Amino acid sequence: MKPGPMNLITDVPGLKVGNSQDIRLKSGTTVLTADQPFTAGVHVMGGAPGTRETDLLAPDKSVAQIDALVLSGGSAFGLDACSGVVAGLHAAGRGYAVGPARVPIVPGAILFDLLNGGDKDWQNNPYAALGRAAYDAADRNFSLGTAGAGTGALAARVKGGLGSASFVLADGTTVGALVAANPLGSVTTPGDRHFWAAPFEIDGEFGGIGVDPSTGFTTPSASLKIASMQALAKGADLPVEGSNTTIAIVATDAPFSKSQCQRLATAAHDGIGRAIVPAHSPGDGDLVFAVSTGDASATITDAELGGNLGEIGHAAALCLSRAIARAAALAHPEPGDLLPCWNGS
Repeated sequence: MKPGPMNLITDVPGLKVGNSQDIRLKSGTTVLTADQPFTAGVHVMGGAPGTRETDLLAPDKSVAQIDALVLSGGSAFGLDACSGVVAGLHAAGRGYAVGPARVPIVPGAILFDLLNGGDKDWQNNPYAALGRAAYDAADRNFSLGTAGAGTGALAARVKGGLGSASFVLADGTTVGALVAANPLGSVTTPGDRHFWAAPFEIDGEFGGIGVDPSTGFTTPSASLKIASMQALAKGADLPVEGSNTTIAIVATDAPFSKSQCQRLATAAHDGIGRAIVPAHSPGDGDLVFAVSTGDASATITDAELGGNLGEIGHAAALCLSRAIARAAALAHPEPGDLLPCWNGS
């Protein structure tokens, strides 16, 4: 396996990603879409998810393909970003056909960034406009780090962000990952220099520092994120539950069915567990969407796929680990930040 030409999820043919952010708000939205509808599945392992339209992705539900996926900041307010994307798709004449009507199908997931130092005193929910702007900006190339849904993201010890990575398998199949990393846990080992994902790094893509030579890690370092949020809350009760989340999309051009996409999403969660410690906690809404841009009419059974489904799932997990580390490594400072960037700025 080797990274694709851009080392982005958009190395998967047909995919486009758009970002929109408001630095004053310290929040934003990321949209993944394509020129044609695509097959998708989802798997949730965190204890505090925030989602829209994810039930439609179950293999037994009638909608076979969707038009876009949304990752957004803003907690429950951020789900309105999907409405902005729906409006953009509607203007383009896209959507699930119901007689003469077309209904854009846009599942989404959100992370909590309401206590990160940004100005959240809005009069009107800004996320529909952010969603529409992200949809309009969709392209093969897009920014990482402090961008889109990762604009206000925080990990336990350093700023989080938006990350992406890709692999091309020996048979030419492409696999990619896109993530907004805002976890309860840490992306770095104690000392905040080495990434947990370091064993999977390719060509110094997140700093080239290498693997932490220390061993015996059992107790995580104290969370600077929680301490900073509690200080910002000025003594108000601040439950850890629901104030975090890593939300991701993995994708391939292999012609997967909805059930195979669900299995791909499940396998990809290993990438979160390898890059964030602890992961999948009651205070995270960890979720992975999985996308196939392959010809839906060409899908084959798991038995016919043989080991290929497992290999693609493994590649997706590795891409997701790498994307999480890239999200933090590429974050940049902005005024009013609660946490430092990994690169020391």
